Amino acid sequence: MTRADLDKQPREVAEMFDGVAERYDLTNTVLSFGQDRGWRRATRAALALRPGERVLDVGAGTGVSTEELGRSGAFAVGADLSIGMLRTGRRIRSVPLVGGDALHLPFPDGAFDAVTISFALRNVVDTGAALRELARVTRSGGRLVVCEFSHPTSAPFRTVYLQYLMRSLPAVARAVASNPDAYVYLAESIRAWPDQAGLAARIAGSGPWDRVGWRNLTGGVVALHRATRR
Repeated sequence: MTRADLDKQPREVAEMFDGVAERYDLTNTVLSFGQDRGWRRATRAALALRPGERVLDVGAGTGVSTEELGRSGAFAVGADLSIGMLRTGRRIRSVPLVGGDALHLPFPDGAFDAVTISFALRNVVDTGAALRELARVTRSGGRLVVCEFSHPTSAPFRTVYLQYLMRSLPAVARAVASNPDAYVYLAESIRAWPDQAGLAARIAGSGPWDRVGWRNLTGGVVALHRATRR
C-alpha cells in the first residue's frame, strides 16, 4: 500500500503513514516552509493548558505535537493509528505514545481536561463519530482544539495555494519524502475538506460540543477550531 484513497479506510490510512514515518516530520517542515512549528505553538496556546491538567493528542504521529503540548506543564499523551509512526516517535521522544484509533480510543470516559487532533481528523472515515469519541474521553467543561488544513480567505492567495497544493507539493515531496504518493493523497484530501464554517458546523452538529469558533492561521491555510464539552 503506497497511499490511501479518499474513502479513508483505517487499514489503508495506517499503512500509508507507516510508510512515511521515518521522514514525516522533516517532510512536513519542508512542505510547510517551516510554518508547522508555529501551528503547533498556536494549538498549545489555544488549549490554554494549565500545569497538572491531562491533555490527549489524537493523531499524534511521532509525538512532535505531543511534545509541544507538554511544554505547558500539562500531562500530554499521544495516540495514533499508525504503529510505524509510534515506533519512530518512541525512538526519538520521551513523551507517552499509545496505539489508538480516533473512533475507538483506549481511555475511560472523561479522562482528559482537553483533547486535540492536528491534521488527522481529515483522515478519519467518520468525522462525526470521531468528534463524539473525542467528547467521550473529555470531562464536562473540557476543551477541544482541531488544527486542520482549511481554505485561504483571500481569493488570489487561494488560487496560488491550490496551484502549489496540486502541482508543486507532489513534486517537492518526490525530493524529500519516503513515500511521495502519500502526498498526492494529502493534496487531494485537503482540497476535498470543508471550509472553516463547514467544519464548525460538523463540530456543533456532532452533539456533545458547543461554543464552537475558529481562528485562521497563515491566511486560512490552516484553521484552529475550538469547542467546549457540554
